[in-house]
Amino acid sequence: MIEGISVVVIVLVLLVLVTLYKGIVVVPQGYNYTVERFGKYIRTLQPGFHIIIPWFDRISNRANMMEQVLEVPSQEVITRDNAMVKVDGVAFYQIIDAARATYEVNRLEYAMINLVMTNIRTVMGSMDLDQLLSHRDEINARILSVVDEAAGPWGVKVTRIEIKDILPPADLVDAMAQQMIAERNKRATILEAEGVRQSAILKAEGEKQSKILKAEGEKEAAFREAEARERLAQAEAKATEVVSEAIGKGDVRAINYFVANNYVKALENLASAPNQKVLMMPLEASSVIGSIAGISEIAREAFGSGGRQGRPSAGGSVPSVGADRE
Repeated sequence: MIEGISVVVIVLVLLVLVTLYKGIVVVPQGYNYTVERFGKYIRTLQPGFHIIIPWFDRISNRANMMEQVLEVPSQEVITRDNAMVKVDGVAFYQIIDAARATYEVNRLEYAMINLVMTNIRTVMGSMDLDQLLSHRDEINARILSVVDEAAGPWGVKVTRIEIKDILPPADLVDAMAQQMIAERNKRATILEAEGVRQSAILKAEGEKQSKILKAEGEKEAAFREAEARERLAQAEAKATEVVSEAIGKGDVRAINYFVANNYVKALENLASAPNQKVLMMPLEASSVIGSIAGISEIAREAFGSGGRQGRPSAGGSVPSVGADRE
């Protein structure tokens, strides 16, 4: 009898301990627990210490409320221009409502994977291959928008979707490589042609400037030469005027000046001829000296009169020709 009572007491103690254990729930940080009573959802337990009715209430789901990473398996996608590419990716999502994530969808992770894969095919199938390779940010944004809207009723927030790899077929990769090489060769040819063109332009500009400067120099030289000739002509005209006045006054020495001047010029031309080696001059020395004397006399009368009136030379007054002869 005593042994029977002892067994009953032990059973009752064990039952009390099990009841207490089942009635105390501690929820860790980052998780939410959903509670059912007789199979019906009644509440969600937040992180911390909680007491439930044992044997009547039970924990139906322990929902992870932290952001989670979902690997999207690789799949083949046909683009709008009928190119077959292999694509995989990764998605980040977070449960924001544990009850909805538990009761609105069955197998949440499996549903998320299929949802992302389906929308990847939809978005990338509406684009050309070149767009797929160069507009990844646009692809990610479009897929994220669609998937986040679809997963909203499940109490899930999709925070980010990234396309990891886009792998075209090998033959298409080779064709793209050849296209890239051709494009680079085209750029190099264009740059080389531009360089040759620019060089030709610069060379032409240089030749143009050189010709302009040469023409300017020739113009300046011609102007200087004309100016010199003008001054020489003015000097000759002045000399002719002085001699003409002397001739008009009956001065025979003026005639001697012209004769001697032309005579000396003729001798100069003969002596400077390139084919002239020996010059025979049957000349009368007294006639030449007389002509030079006549020139000296005219010069003294034309320019020396002013000196006698008030412009003495460095050695004193200029003597007259007649005085020299005396």
